[in-house]
Amino acid sequence: MRNIEVILPAMGEGIIDATITKWLVALGQNVEEDTPIVEIATDKVDSEIPAPAAGKLTSVLFKEGEIPKVGQVIAIIEVEGEEDTPIASKVNSKTSEVISPTSSIPENKSAGTTQPISSDIFLSPLVRSIAKEENVSNAEMATVRGSGVDGRVTKEDMLSFLKSRHIAPTKTTQNKPTPAQPTKSSENLQEIEVVPMDRMRKIIADHMVMSKQTSPHVTSFIDVDLTGIVKWRDRVKNDFQKKEGQKLTYTPIFFEAIAKAIKEFPGINASVDGDRILLKKRINLGMATALPSGNLIVPVIKNAEHLSLTGMAFAVNDLAERARNNNLLLDEIQGGTFTVTNLGAFDTLAGTPIINQPQVAILAIGAIKKTPVVIESELGDTIGIRSIAILSLAYDHRVVDGALGGMFLRRIKTLLEQFDTNRTY
Repeated sequence: MRNIEVILPAMGEGIIDATITKWLVALGQNVEEDTPIVEIATDKVDSEIPAPAAGKLTSVLFKEGEIPKVGQVIAIIEVEGEEDTPIASKVNSKTSEVISPTSSIPENKSAGTTQPISSDIFLSPLVRSIAKEENVSNAEMATVRGSGVDGRVTKEDMLSFLKSRHIAPTKTTQNKPTPAQPTKSSENLQEIEVVPMDRMRKIIADHMVMSKQTSPHVTSFIDVDLTGIVKWRDRVKNDFQKKEGQKLTYTPIFFEAIAKAIKEFPGINASVDGDRILLKKRINLGMATALPSGNLIVPVIKNAEHLSLTGMAFAVNDLAERARNNNLLLDEIQGGTFTVTNLGAFDTLAGTPIINQPQVAILAIGAIKKTPVVIESELGDTIGIRSIAILSLAYDHRVVDGALGGMFLRRIKTLLEQFDTNRTY
């Protein structure tokens, strides 16, 4: 007999761990190769991990609700064959204890208790970002006491540490009693509903804060006259749906123009690695999609520069539908190089989106509104009613200057305003 390790796989840029949500196979149960054995969840998607080989599940190294890191062994499958090395010599996980998938999950430690961190305790991207910004050394980090689950260092722990680090107590304040906090009346408390963040919202929140702390955001705006596109779509959308069996929304039209503009300005299609700029050769457009829960997910249209408008429409509709039904695959939320968010779906005119790290830019599309505008012509200026939308581009000012951001936005505007209204699809 030999032992096969089940590893938590890499799941895309920025994802370093996942939550074990449900073991699908009982300890000691036989499994077939590629049979799902465990459900996992990240901030972007829920998925299943299949068995790498046929055999018996003999060891489970993480309980439901626990959070292994990418690359860690989460289970052992015993298969027929030559004897392998002992499990203990191979497993590099947080424990060698054999855990039944049906065993109870340990209760979280109370908020009032703290434990000293050890070298293998996970530090979230937000905590790492704060430590880097404040030049916290490894020796100092070893003194920070974590109040999170399993002694994890939270944002509040870091802020408390930094406060005591920079502001040492003086003789006049060391023994000074803490002033009593005003007590809220029961009437006020009855008017407040406390809604705990769900898992996805917590991770989204951390990711957004980390992005603002990582990238100096600049946002540029431009208005676009979409009158020609609006009339063209009204004319062809019914025929498109009959022939293709798909709705033709404005999103694929925008995506087609964005992909073309990125090809001309590749500096927008990049990420930052220390003091290096990584220019991406493929254009993988992330499509921010609102979920019924109120959370957000970003499925990715791969190689968007090679898609026709019809192909783009199929990709947009398919990913949006499966995102809302939680049916996306891991590969479909990985590898984005530029993100687009549609504010117009909620009738919003413009916004200042937050960059989806490690990308360097994100484009927000505002609602298309009929607007009185000045129309210039050889016969003079007139006032006309046009369909106008505002595009807002947020970009990382470490690597994207206002000139590049402005030229990129202007190119998208030109492509949309010069859209060929005599084309088919």
